[in-house]
Amino acid sequence: MTTQAFMTAKPEIRKFTTRNHELRAKVDAYLDTCIKDFYLNVPFARHQLDAEEVNLDYYKRHNIETILRLRRKRTIDALALGYFTKVDPVAAKAWAHYADDEMLHDVLFAADLKRVGVTTEEIYSTEPFLSTKLLTGYLQYGLEYEGTPLALIASVYFVEYTTTRTQPDWLDNLEKSLGKDKVAGQRTHVGTDLGDAHDDFVWGVLETLVKTPADEQKLMEHMVDVCRLWVMYFTELYHATVESGRPVELPPAVPLQA
Repeated sequence: MTTQAFMTAKPEIRKFTTRNHELRAKVDAYLDTCIKDFYLNVPFARHQLDAEEVNLDYYKRHNIETILRLRRKRTIDALALGYFTKVDPVAAKAWAHYADDEMLHDVLFAADLKRVGVTTEEIYSTEPFLSTKLLTGYLQYGLEYEGTPLALIASVYFVEYTTTRTQPDWLDNLEKSLGKDKVAGQRTHVGTDLGDAHDDFVWGVLETLVKTPADEQKLMEHMVDVCRLWVMYFTELYHATVESGRPVELPPAVPLQA
């Protein structure tokens, strides 16, 4: 499927609006702190942002893992949809459209990888990182044992927010080193997130799950945990492709502001 065909085939996503602006500002401020901490403390964190010569092993493995994460996330999205069908059919309809919009984005990353010599067989025979398995289990735990997709939707908001604040600049730099055609799929992915204001939409769905001060506290705890797993992933990626031989541990949490 061409990029143009992919873009014209996507469905309309129902617009959800932000009602609790104070809470969103608090979450966004924390995510900005996570991004700042990431660039300061994670090894190789600035590589895709400003390296003149891209480490291809790092680049390839990052995109392979992104595909593996997308494939696992769509399974969890389906579980969340089941929850919403029982308690909030309006949110269910909206989440179904969003999941459909994101469902096949792995093919966009796979197309970029093909242009740098990575086959489909290599992608799908790769064992996911421990950080990916932990994130998958964390999100499923929320659904299975806490009875709510709050952890998942919080994680999706984290990804939508951090992606749109980091990856456009990463892709600008990668394009200089690799060529425009080798990041075309990733441009389409990020362009969809930006063009459809996915962060605003996901926040609107997230608010339907946050009804009490206890829910707000739980939301912030999820953001802390997801940030730790995000940092763990990039640390694991670095040690798998650049500096091997060191065990990967769960990093300390980025603290919440009092």
